[in-house]
Amino acid sequence: MLGNFSYYNPTKLYFGDESLNFLKDELKNYGPVVLLNYGGGSVKRNGIYDQVVAILKDAGKSVVENPGVMSNPTLEKLQEGIRIARDNKVDFILSLGGGSVCDYSKGVAASVYYDGDPWQKFYLNQQDPDEDQKIIPIGCILTMAGTGSEMNGGSVITDAENTFKVGHVFDSRLMPKFAILNPKFTYTVPPEQMRAGIFDIMSHIMEQYFSDEDDNTSDYLSEGLMRSLIVAARKAVKNPEDYEARSNIMWTATWALNTLIGMGKTQDWIVHMIGHSIGAWTHAPHGYALASVSIPYYKFVMPNGLPKFVRFAKNVWDICGKDKTDVQIAQEGLDALKNWMLEIGLPLTITELGATEEMLDGIVKGTVLYKAGYGDLKPEDVKNVLKASM
Repeated sequence: MLGNFSYYNPTKLYFGDESLNFLKDELKNYGPVVLLNYGGGSVKRNGIYDQVVAILKDAGKSVVENPGVMSNPTLEKLQEGIRIARDNKVDFILSLGGGSVCDYSKGVAASVYYDGDPWQKFYLNQQDPDEDQKIIPIGCILTMAGTGSEMNGGSVITDAENTFKVGHVFDSRLMPKFAILNPKFTYTVPPEQMRAGIFDIMSHIMEQYFSDEDDNTSDYLSEGLMRSLIVAARKAVKNPEDYEARSNIMWTATWALNTLIGMGKTQDWIVHMIGHSIGAWTHAPHGYALASVSIPYYKFVMPNGLPKFVRFAKNVWDICGKDKTDVQIAQEGLDALKNWMLEIGLPLTITELGATEEMLDGIVKGTVLYKAGYGDLKPEDVKNVLKASM
């Protein structure tokens, strides 16, 4: 393990098919006015909304509803949520939905008591709320596995007017105080969203894994998580109500991005940066945007991190290295990843998402670049990766 670090995660998790029963106990810790953020009508159609509202009312809470949080929450929707929370003097925010709703809730929680422009401070300038600023606590009831937002400080918002999507990882004050994870709540997620969530998880792990060459405990954890996800994904796409598979996917998603496996490592989030820009231009599901560019990106950086790609092939995909060069082994590992992606129904090109040649310069411009794991990319490198993914 290289470097020095501290590890702290304040989120309390309740996991399992009876986990919603713990909501009433958690609500005792917060004030009477609850802002309930949720997405479209799925939580109403599957009955989860009714269960949650009944618990809130039984707890004596005044419920302020904010429906319509989209899969790529917009700046306009963020501003609407801030107004609703201010007007109703909200004490607590409850996120009901997937990672996007949880991301969005963090943005609202950070902004209600900030007098300036939250978009500029938190997202463009990448700053956290001042130490003395009041922050509204949030809780999360997860209905889709993917982002890991239920146990981290991440929040991604899209400025639709300027076609720019950006995330900020807030400090621990914005992490959910608790998260309720019932795998059965994910059963009714549409197949394309389930697949997108699965690859979001895989990408989170890979972007922390593909950096450094030291013998790092975090990488052993990552390999185990990837192996579990590969097996569970195959089962879940065949039977979406396979509880064991869905529970393993949900649990893997949380541990993929609650900061644990990134400890003692540099990290490479360029796939996410490109994916955010693709999403801003095409409105594709986040996980699909990541999938469409991953193989070309990892082929591009593989020569600079060859030992790790060899390890990935052998330890994650069981590729036999006998009588093969390291390059051949590493390439077989990426081929195995590609075949798994095809098997579970993921797109492999940005063209499948609606991207065109005319969009490439805009996607490149919207890609935030910084130090990466195996070599820093220039804008022209991003464009070449995008061309290879068409």
